[in-house]
Amino acid sequence: MILDRILPFARNLLKLAINEGDYAVDATVGNGHDTAMLASLVGENGHVFGFDIQTEAIENTTTRLKEQELFGRVTLIHESHNQLLTRIPTEAHGKISGAVFNLGYLPGGNKEIVTKPDSTIDAIEQLLSLMKPEGVIVLVVYHGHEEGAIERDQLLEYCSTLDQNRAHVLMYRFMNQMNNPPFIIAIEKR
Repeated sequence: MILDRILPFARNLLKLAINEGDYAVDATVGNGHDTAMLASLVGENGHVFGFDIQTEAIENTTTRLKEQELFGRVTLIHESHNQLLTRIPTEAHGKISGAVFNLGYLPGGNKEIVTKPDSTIDAIEQLLSLMKPEGVIVLVVYHGHEEGAIERDQLLEYCSTLDQNRAHVLMYRFMNQMNNPPFIIAIEKR
C-alpha cells in the first residue's frame, strides 16, 4: 500500500516536527508505545511529558521505557491531560514541538474509562499556548464506540473553528473502510 496507514502517518508527522533536544508530550500514554517513540525522537538532551489517569497505563509505560532504556528522558504524570499547563515546568513553555493523543480507551484495559471531549479540548488549548511555532499536535481519534463518537463530533466542531491565523488543521482518514476506523486530526501551531 502506498498510502500510509493511520498510525504510521501519525508517527511521520511527529518525526517531522520533533528534533533532538526538543520537548514533547504524550497526552494519553496508554501502553507506552508513543511515549517510547517520542523519547527516541527527543534524544538524550530532550524530554517527554506523559499523562494518563490510569495507574495501569503509567505502570505499563514505565515498564516499556525501562526495557528500552528511555525512562530518564520522560516524566510520567498520573493525571488528566487537561493538567498540562500546571504540570509542565515553565522552562518547557513555548518550546514543545510535538504532542500526541490516542483517544478512546486503554487497549487491553477497562473500556468504561474513556477520554472525554471537554478535557481533550481543554488540553489542546493548553498545548497551543505551550508549543513553539510549527509545533504539531496529532490526535488519533478512535470513534467506534458511543463515547468515542461523541468525542469525535465535538473535536471536529472545535477544530473546524480554530482560527487559521492561529493553527493549520488537517484531517487524514480512509473514507471507504468499514467499522469506524480511526482517523487523524493534526494541528500545527502558526
